[in-house]
Amino acid sequence: MNPGDRVRVERGGTVYEGVLLPSTSPEEFVVKLDGGYNVGVARADADADVLESDVYDVESAQDAEGTSTIEFDEELPTVALISTGGTIASTVDYRTGAVTAQFDAEDVLRAVPDLAGRANYRGRVVANILSENMRPAIWQDLARAIHEEIEAGADGVVVMHGTDTMQYSASAMSFMLDTPVPVVFTGSQRSADRPSSDNVMNAVCAVEAATSDAAEVMVCMHATSSDDVCALHRGTRVRKNHTSRRDAFETVGAEPMGEVDYATGEATFRHAHADRGEADLAVHPDLETEVELLKFVPGMDPAVLDVYEGKAGLVVEGTGLGHVNTELIPRLADLVESGTTVVMTSQCLEGRVCDRVYDTGRDLLEAGVIEGEDTLPETAVVKLMWTLANVDDASVADAMGRSIAGEIQDRSTPWL
Repeated sequence: MNPGDRVRVERGGTVYEGVLLPSTSPEEFVVKLDGGYNVGVARADADADVLESDVYDVESAQDAEGTSTIEFDEELPTVALISTGGTIASTVDYRTGAVTAQFDAEDVLRAVPDLAGRANYRGRVVANILSENMRPAIWQDLARAIHEEIEAGADGVVVMHGTDTMQYSASAMSFMLDTPVPVVFTGSQRSADRPSSDNVMNAVCAVEAATSDAAEVMVCMHATSSDDVCALHRGTRVRKNHTSRRDAFETVGAEPMGEVDYATGEATFRHAHADRGEADLAVHPDLETEVELLKFVPGMDPAVLDVYEGKAGLVVEGTGLGHVNTELIPRLADLVESGTTVVMTSQCLEGRVCDRVYDTGRDLLEAGVIEGEDTLPETAVVKLMWTLANVDDASVADAMGRSIAGEIQDRSTPWL
């Protein structure tokens, strides 16, 4: 009886049927049930039978560069699995009880036997961190790695990433890559050792999305709290809106691009998207990292802005249509005059910035502040990093006001 076998375990009159997972203890079985939950069963006094052997092939080789492969089937597409760490690639450190990132891409394949038979896989480790430790330099490494995998023949890419900063990384890849194949970010709200882990379904649906015809950077996560459908969110319009729910991710201001049915593996799309093969592969990894995000709060001391002196860019998360206290406007004008690009977004998330309605907004425009349209504040930070490094100075304002990677919608529809 080996990990990957489909098993039937009976103990104390209760029967569990599913796929046997690797266990941290020789005293227990860990079984992935068909409903998506894991269960641990003490081996003592348990009857276990193998229903199907070798559900997946874990024999693989890993080279010195951190790339692993499993048995190749020429009839299947090839998907590059790129690991950056995060909960989907985490386990419990039983010394401290804390979750720690320690699996590489090959371990993810071992932990998710349902991936077998859907594609050929190449595994690659770019980073092994929890996502709060993500930084622009790793985005650059990730963009180059994705480019190399596609150049080497990958039909799609799945990036395993921690959920807390996934929206930043997905945005970064959206700007840094011209991709002719799908690039799909996925993660897990709950680690693999927990009964309610969402790692298996998210990984499976991400692979299905990576073999679809939508050549976009997407985020694939649970659409509901059940193991039924994963939503596909455009990388520049997605936001994590709950700390722990399995359906924590939402497309802001619109419906998701599409979805993947877990039972059938079918990916369907409801919005226009770039088609597979439409773009010529290219990578634009340069970033200006001296960019900050400031959230305005009532009564904010204008002196707060002093710390941004000399920064290349500042994104302000203003109120409503994109406003701040009038006392801050002269200081923002000084920043602009000294060479800092200042972009205004809104804390409201839904709807557009429009600084032409009230006097405060008109004063901000006069000060040289750029309207960010309906770009999400987090996306605006990444976009400004990329724009300052890749666009002529005279064109930065124009670039921040138009959609480059789907970050700005054609229109914002008010709720009726």
